[in-house]
Amino acid sequence: MTLPLSGLLVVSLEQAVAAPQATCRLADAGARVIKIERPEGDFARGYDGYVHGESANFVWLNRGKESVVLDLGRPEDKSLFAAMLAKADVFVQNLKPGAIAKLGFPITELRKKHPRLICCSTRPPICSTRARMSSSSVSNCFRVCSVMVGAPRREKSSL
Repeated sequence: MTLPLSGLLVVSLEQAVAAPQATCRLADAGARVIKIERPEGDFARGYDGYVHGESANFVWLNRGKESVVLDLGRPEDKSLFAAMLAKADVFVQNLKPGAIAKLGFPITELRKKHPRLICCSTRPPICSTRARMSSSSVSNCFRVCSVMVGAPRREKSSL
């Protein structure tokens, strides 16, 4: 069975929960997702050690993805990252505001250079409670995924 996003290449510079959850859904729908990690790795790997020494949360949110370590402070790794973005259909990132531009990849420039590249920057909104922040991040991820895959439809049952 061919999945709806088969053939789609997603490059993601992600950590923690919001972007990994969104890209996990894209991978579940058949996209090839390449997760870029910094040399020290995603800090979410260390939340706990329940799955062969890695965080259960990390393993769950990163299933179905490929992982590449890049140090975007090194020119050769920046070149490799730029080459990956040139081939990608979707770019997802959840770094702090301004960080991707500081690394030399401002979203506005990526859109000009690669007009067909869908760029998605996700981060939790500033709010007073952790629960509200978490639910907002999750709903934003699902909103992005439903745009990519299509909103769920109810089919009439013949039963």
